[in-house]
Amino acid sequence: MQMTLTAPAPSHADIRSAGILASVRQAFLDKGFDGASMQDLARAAGISVGNFYRYFPSKAAIIQALIEHDADMVQRDFAAILTSDQPMATLRQVIRARVLGDACADDLALWTEVEAASRHSAEIAQAAQRMETEVLGNFLAVFAAETGLSLAQAHQRYSTTASFVLVMVKAASCLSCGAHIDHTAVRAMILASIDQALGQVAP
Repeated sequence: MQMTLTAPAPSHADIRSAGILASVRQAFLDKGFDGASMQDLARAAGISVGNFYRYFPSKAAIIQALIEHDADMVQRDFAAILTSDQPMATLRQVIRARVLGDACADDLALWTEVEAASRHSAEIAQAAQRMETEVLGNFLAVFAAETGLSLAQAHQRYSTTASFVLVMVKAASCLSCGAHIDHTAVRAMILASIDQALGQVAP
């Protein structure tokens, strides 16, 4: 008999923590990791400092939670890609939207803060590395689904391609989205490079 597992409903604490993360994300963007005090973050979340510490005992814990939250979002995106009728075509669409999208400025600012914080915190560095490893693994899972190879075979054959695509997507996120700077042509070149790399997996 086949059983269907239902994910447990998020607890009130989980929901509250997610709401706090959404609030403090902007505070980090406004003031930076070092510039934002715990008082600033508690104020942004609309709760007392004492209550804030109940959810997140340190700024490092917040950064780790932000990384894990973004990693969960990425996993959901890849789950949709892998269950689609055409995984590679869907992946190309998602990457295209990411590279050509205009919502990169906040991502750049936040991940710049994360990378800076990772130089001083082994825990943050490990969390960021785990996320990158998961993304690479998901790329390879898409490649395996597209080609019929096993995951091990896809890793052996296409790990460099997966790494290249990730670097290119990160490069696109590092382009300024300022109103006076037009990176349209650069983004198009990045996307063309990604398409060429993915063409090595599935034309």
